[in-house]
Amino acid sequence: MCSFSLLCFIFLSVLCSQSLSPDGRGCGPGCFLVSEIRTKPNFIIILADDIGWGDLDDNRPHKTTNNTPNLHLMAQQGLRLTDFHSPASMCTPSRAAILTGRYGLRNGVTRNFAVNSVAGLPLSEVTFPQLLQTAGYYTAMIGKWHLGHSGPYSPTRRGFDYYLGVPYSNDMGCTDTPGYDLPPCLPCDSLRTQLVRSASGGCYSRVGLPLIENGSVVEQPLDLRALTEQYRSAALRIIRSARERGQPYLLYIATAHMHVPLAPPASPEVSPYAASLQELDGLIGAVKAASDGDDTLIWFTGDNGPWEQKCQYAGSVGPFTGRWQTSRGGGSAKRTTWEGGHRVPTVAYWPGKIPENTISSALLSGMDIFPTVLSLAGVTPPSDRRYDGIDATAVLLHGEQTGRQFLFHPNSGAAGKNGDLQAARSGKYKAFYLTGASEACGGGTGTPQLHDPPLIFDLDRDEAEETPLETGTPEYRAVAERISRTREQLLWDIATDPSASAADYDTDASAAPCCDPWRPVCRCRDLA
Repeated sequence: MCSFSLLCFIFLSVLCSQSLSPDGRGCGPGCFLVSEIRTKPNFIIILADDIGWGDLDDNRPHKTTNNTPNLHLMAQQGLRLTDFHSPASMCTPSRAAILTGRYGLRNGVTRNFAVNSVAGLPLSEVTFPQLLQTAGYYTAMIGKWHLGHSGPYSPTRRGFDYYLGVPYSNDMGCTDTPGYDLPPCLPCDSLRTQLVRSASGGCYSRVGLPLIENGSVVEQPLDLRALTEQYRSAALRIIRSARERGQPYLLYIATAHMHVPLAPPASPEVSPYAASLQELDGLIGAVKAASDGDDTLIWFTGDNGPWEQKCQYAGSVGPFTGRWQTSRGGGSAKRTTWEGGHRVPTVAYWPGKIPENTISSALLSGMDIFPTVLSLAGVTPPSDRRYDGIDATAVLLHGEQTGRQFLFHPNSGAAGKNGDLQAARSGKYKAFYLTGASEACGGGTGTPQLHDPPLIFDLDRDEAEETPLETGTPEYRAVAERISRTREQLLWDIATDPSASAADYDTDASAAPCCDPWRPVCRCRDLA
């Protein structure tokens, strides 16, 4: 009998030091003894794509729809964060900032990577999954990566033991049964012989949308209609196997919802967007049910606001309509620094830890996930770099209503240079240094405008950002001075940061994921 003898201790230590298989079985590098492991919480981070603040039923109490009942239940049993922001208003920069806790000007990622990108998130950057992995966590990712799909830039080389998903956005490749988009895309075209995008709308015709498991293309083009069920099955398998091993885990789910093309279950009663939102909510409900009973924090948020040029296939910004901009032409959601571009619906749920049915208006960012998760896991980040995220533990667990003093918003594809800090929050005030040049539904981008002095809005009185403060008032002068001084300090800090990275945005046709390059359409051979 082993009992507590030295021999037993050695046996258990050796057993727990074995490497972890990609499918989640076994024990991983840096693994702890079971008794030590169970003191660490689990983390499930769910990142929706192109979701609007107003898509969450709880954020619009006067709506008559019931599209997000599972998120509603999570909010009732947890915490709803009403002033939470994506770090950028475009896919890739937002995801890079979430994983590194650093602004794009610091981590080097300021615009999207492409199907043909040869690189991705700079290898000098450290992600929080890497740090949790080193601390004994099993780390898995399901969904959209968009931070580099080649070699050392792939998810399993950046901190994840397991990966299943699409390497970039779900419109960056053709499918045999296209979903809802505007303009609509045709199925994969077997007659083309080159990688092309159509002149109208950027639809790919030759590269099939791939589903990747770890480092291999397992389906190309994938079936958009089956994708949610594949994600759900993988998520439940990961949760179950980690529970059986008694190992703490990080599960990062980056959904295809609500990015076009939408591919919801057929429903004659609701719109494609509403049906897709309900499908997303169902996935969240399944993950919540599977993890209930464990010591698990579920953190749901979005990567940016709605892609409004997609019209009926775009979500709702709620009251954050950016009227100053829309009255002059152009959009005020995705790709912009208006509230609709980056204020995203956010819910945190942790039974027994986060007080039930609470609301916080603390100003927070997706960059704060990095330090908060590490703090809760008892992991110290490397000291050789500067971070922009803050630890939001007190907001999550103790009802603290004060978050950041300042939050800066980078240009993410509208006017000016990508990554530039063109807008800033200080409490209830919002300052703009450059506006315009994002496409709205029906076309029109608005004229880019520099603002010196900046436009400043009081969001408590004017959440639609319609009427800026008068520049000559004492209130305006005090706010402008405070924000401008802090902005200059941050820009200087980034400029002198020896740990700042630069991303490689070079492209090469051979970098496109393709499991059979000899076929007219880049796809896997048909199964007979």
